[in-house]
Amino acid sequence: QVQLVESGGGLVQAGGSLRLSCAASGSIKTITVMGWYRQAPGKERELVATITRGGNTNYADSVKGRSTISRDSAKNTVYLQMNSLKYEDTAVYYCVVDLTTCTFCRTTRYWGQGTQVTVSS
Repeated sequence: QVQLVESGGGLVQAGGSLRLSCAASGSIKTITVMGWYRQAPGKERELVATITRGGNTNYADSVKGRSTISRDSAKNTVYLQMNSLKYEDTAVYYCVVDLTTCTFCRTTRYWGQGTQVTVSS
């Protein structure tokens, strides 16, 4: 079993900052990609940012320059620092982790339960 525990969401004023965290635990052999998606009311879930095992990052254009994704591989934890938050950043943010649970197991994507980020204008 694998568990993802997210934290750091909340209510913030426009222009403010938040830091989201997601810790993976359980039967983990190798983590490849970690990242964040978000889903606003009435919209489809969209990619926010990802980071590979080697540290390569990818950002949605909507958050590029305002957000930084990082990971602590020793702690199996991924972070998303979001600055200069806008009203349109309001969404439920989901952590994703691509991992294997054994040496010859296939890579599986796990999702966190989601954490609400609300930006007041």
